[in-house]
Amino acid sequence: MRRMIGTLLALVLLGAVTTGCWNRRELNDLAITVALGIDKIGNEFRVSAQLVNPSEIAARKGSTSKGAPVVTYSETGGTVFEALRKMTTQSPRKLYLSHLRMLVVSEPLAREGIAKLLDVLSRAHELRTDFFIVVARSASAKEMLDTYTVPQEIIPANHMFKTIDISSALWAASGKKTIDELISDMISKGKEPVLTGIGIFGDTDRDKTGTEENVRHIVPLSTLHIVGLAVFKNDKLIGWLNDEESQAYNYVLDKVKGTAGQLACPKGGKLTLEIIRTKSEIKGKLTDGQPAVDVKLRLENDVTDVECDIDLNDVETIAELERIAEKKVKQFIVHTIRKAQTKWHADIFGFGEAIHRAEPKAWKKIENRWDSVFAELPVNVNVDVKIRRLGTVSDPFMKLMKE
Repeated sequence: MRRMIGTLLALVLLGAVTTGCWNRRELNDLAITVALGIDKIGNEFRVSAQLVNPSEIAARKGSTSKGAPVVTYSETGGTVFEALRKMTTQSPRKLYLSHLRMLVVSEPLAREGIAKLLDVLSRAHELRTDFFIVVARSASAKEMLDTYTVPQEIIPANHMFKTIDISSALWAASGKKTIDELISDMISKGKEPVLTGIGIFGDTDRDKTGTEENVRHIVPLSTLHIVGLAVFKNDKLIGWLNDEESQAYNYVLDKVKGTAGQLACPKGGKLTLEIIRTKSEIKGKLTDGQPAVDVKLRLENDVTDVECDIDLNDVETIAELERIAEKKVKQFIVHTIRKAQTKWHADIFGFGEAIHRAEPKAWKKIENRWDSVFAELPVNVNVDVKIRRLGTVSDPFMKLMKE
């Protein structure tokens, strides 16, 4: 009897400490949200949510699909969270944000300020921090989410995410930013944030580009493209970097993993260098008691395309090409730094952080007036270019044709 009572007591205690799946959610009750687009309509936010249509995704494997792979719902509200909750009046399932891939912010909203928007997203316990944030340039965020993308990536959010991810690895003018990185840049006194821009190229007829008709052509009627980097001051968009300026920004911040660049040959014509490795260092210092910054950039390149008459077996020729490349890269980096200093007074390169690391006592004296100090900050740029490989042939075959 005592043994039986002891066993029952043990079972009761075990049940008391076993919580089970108290917060479980059935998949059939959730709407997987892969992208959010946020516009400002008057004094209200318009929130658009791109939801995966699981039945259509599954049907496409059997080639019997007749519907869209995603559906977009939109609602307005005084706050982003209110608009999201109002969306339940349209969606039969609760929005599930844990698989969010993209957050698209309209350009007018970005110019007004995005701090309020980021507050609600940083508080949401469902959200992970690995989604990308972009600015919709010359189009609304809703239009970006409504564009039917190419068959390789039928979900527009995945199309944008993977385009940004692979482009940032292969093209120096691209970039990517997560919410943690963005907030970190915003709260820093020595660095201003930059975000990737996304634009729509081609037809703007939403009756076509918002349906599968958009991709039934060899050349899609409308496509989503990366269109430069958006420069922010605090939480407000103040300008745009073009392709060359975006490359300069990424070079200085050591964000270039690989890219390609055109170079003028000494006797006319051109060739292409593939940048295979880069290393950038930003060092703050005091010169005669005044802050200054040194930027040292090293590039390693391969020759990939020769469209000129040139002897690549000549050591002096290679050295001359390296000097030409160094001059070109230094020129557009210096131009971009001066533009940030004189036009925007926005330290997008984090030079203030470099001064803070190197001279913390001096930084305390200037941090509250860093904008004016940054505008006159001496920045010395040093570029070292090395050409490593010439490809499988040493001379261009056009030279052999002439001989």
